[in-house]
Amino acid sequence: MSAPAPRIRRGTAADVDGVLAFWVRAGAHPSHTDTVRDVTRIVTVPHAVLFVAVDERDSIVGSVIATFDGWRGNVYRMAVDPEWRRQGLARRLAAAAEEWLRAAGAVRLSALVEGDSEVAPVFWEAVGFELYEGMRRYSKNV
Repeated sequence: MSAPAPRIRRGTAADVDGVLAFWVRAGAHPSHTDTVRDVTRIVTVPHAVLFVAVDERDSIVGSVIATFDGWRGNVYRMAVDPEWRRQGLARRLAAAAEEWLRAAGAVRLSALVEGDSEVAPVFWEAVGFELYEGMRRYSKNV
């Protein structure tokens, strides 16, 4: 008998440490904002949401962040545990983020994708996103 499909729910402050550990386990590139303070902010502000996928033991096996700035919806930190990849979990997480963003009023979405990932561009195109070559992203850690 196979394990039941992970359940997707909103992340809470109680999930913050587990999410940070999960990102390391899932091989996500470390980020300047991978801190307890920054992830806690995501789960407490009204314009952002952290969705987590949890297995039958309530262990985090997937995550995605969605934010709405009043103009555009943004999707960040899509990650799926290696044992759960290629089973539709990332699609379910993307759908949860999109549903939340649509309800928030977003009519255009963008996904921030790690530049050296071979699978991420294929995934995002498979769920309806198009690569926009006309813009570069500049960032600054403050």
